[in-house]
Amino acid sequence: MSQAIYYVNQNSSNQNLINQNSIIKNNQNSIAQKDEALINSIPEHAINIPISDVLDKESLLKSLAKAANFPSYFAHNWDSAWDCMADSDITDFTLYLNEVEKINTEDFNVFKSIIEDAYKDFGKPRLWIIMPSDDSLSRP
Repeated sequence: MSQAIYYVNQNSSNQNLINQNSIIKNNQNSIAQKDEALINSIPEHAINIPISDVLDKESLLKSLAKAANFPSYFAHNWDSAWDCMADSDITDFTLYLNEVEKINTEDFNVFKSIIEDAYKDFGKPRLWIIMPSDDSLSRP
């Protein structure tokens, strides 16, 4: 695997494919198989960055610092997060978005760019973003 960020649908299932035509069925089966392969490739040692209902700069930095056990000198800003990740031995993170109700897109994009920059410079960390699948969003 040679990229910094991977996007995976969490609950890929083929149950909704039964009543669909074969072209859609084959395409969705292929997507589900790809997602399952990605989920299975997430290293067991990956550290989860817990986010509850709001994903923004404050929640990301706070959760990242706690999950990665950043040192006391962590300044709770993006530059300091990059420095601490670069100094850390952590090679993989997971970020589950299934409970997130609101995402500050700008903050999330900055976070992802920091991951990509660190990966480009140091070969770590990788980020596995686990998203709810479409069928889980439509459940009551």
